[in-house]
Amino acid sequence: MGEERRWLAWAMELQALGQAGEAYTSNVFDQERYQRVRQIAAEMMAAGTGSPIEMVEGLFLNEVGYQTPKLDTRTAIVREGKILLVQESDGFWALPGGWADVGLTVMENAAKETLEEAGIVARPWRLIALLDRGRNNAGPSPYSIQKAFVLAEALSGSFSSNAETLSSAYFGLEELPPLAEEKTTRAQLAMCLKAAEARHWETLFD
Repeated sequence: MGEERRWLAWAMELQALGQAGEAYTSNVFDQERYQRVRQIAAEMMAAGTGSPIEMVEGLFLNEVGYQTPKLDTRTAIVREGKILLVQESDGFWALPGGWADVGLTVMENAAKETLEEAGIVARPWRLIALLDRGRNNAGPSPYSIQKAFVLAEALSGSFSSNAETLSSAYFGLEELPPLAEEKTTRAQLAMCLKAAEARHWETLFD
């Protein structure tokens, strides 16, 4: 683990401990101490990333109760050995996907995100992997995130302009555009392509 990941892991652990302590203690003095632990964690994150403290507090201190990882779904649609990517507003490319919505299953969320970002009506049919973002993707994140990769069949539809993505296209591994590596890596695309070719596939997980 690099130095950046080490201080990030410490800040995230402090935040989680403070949040859980604040939720479960009934002692008002302990609540104040746990609140301060969370504030210190936010200050560490702001100092380490150069981000305004107000922005970090909005991301870092807006949850209550026991902290659990967030879930991100990513949909893999393969056609003739190439995989579908969407171009995001910053110009980088990724598998269609995003945060899992409350009330939706992994399959439902994968289909929803694919329709919204790529204009494709998809039928998810295989869970490829459930991977920890912090161990597999670039860049710091204030959250602990689990990424669900779902293989899907494109049924109908085509790309149309929307608020989240600029375009979509199919790519082979040797012709990949610049990737948003905090969301999708080359290794993850290779994994998805391999899963699409496999008759039997054992779901991967960290």
